[in-house]
Amino acid sequence: MTASGMVRLLPWATPDGKPCFLTSDDADSYVNKVADNIESIQLAMGSDLLDHAADLLADRKATPDQLHFLLARMTEALSDALRVAESRGDRLPEPDEERALPNDRERENNASLTDR
Repeated sequence: MTASGMVRLLPWATPDGKPCFLTSDDADSYVNKVADNIESIQLAMGSDLLDHAADLLADRKATPDQLHFLLARMTEALSDALRVAESRGDRLPEPDEERALPNDRERENNASLTDR
């Protein structure tokens, strides 16, 4: 968080490929809503593309050109999904130190039980 608000990585880039950011205190702002909508569309398109990839890879008659096209679109979809994950991860609240400690202790205790 900056002095002027939360910084959000947007799901699009500048014409020369540089990331775009939004600084805003309003999670319901117009640009935030547009970005949320685009992220949803990108993830849905990636899911649809994954289904198409499974079908195309199962088809032994798929041509190299078809597979090349598929790989190019899959690369774009993965890039979009990674940008969405980064953006959403950046907006997660920092873990509360006091709340994190019991979980760490619990994991250590469970690990020591399995070592026996």
